Amino acid sequence: MSDKTQPKGYWIGHVTVDNPEAYARYREANAVAFAKYGARFLVRGGAQEVVEGEMRPRAVVIEFPSLEAARACYASPEYEAAKAIREPVSIADLCIVEGYVE
Repeated sequence: MSDKTQPKGYWIGHVTVDNPEAYARYREANAVAFAKYGARFLVRGGAQEVVEGEMRPRAVVIEFPSLEAARACYASPEYEAAKAIREPVSIADLCIVEGYVE
C-alpha cells in the first residue's frame, strides 16, 4: 500500500482530569512519544458541546501517519512513562482507530 492510500491512525480520548497541575506534567512527558511516532493533535481539550449521550469533559483526537504508528506509540516505553503520570490524576477512555481512505 502506498503512503497515499495507507489509512492514518487516530487516538480518540475522553478524559476527566482530577489534578490539572499533575496532568500538565503528563502533557510534557507525552510529547516525547508523540514526536517519535509522528503524532499531530487535531483536538486537544477545546470547547465541546455534547449533543447525544454522555462524555467526559475533555476530548482529544491525535492523528498518526498510520495505524501501526498509533499502536506502536501507545505500546512504547516513552508513552508508558507518560501514562504512569496520567493514570493517578485522571480517568480516560481511549481507543485507537483506523482512518478512512476513499
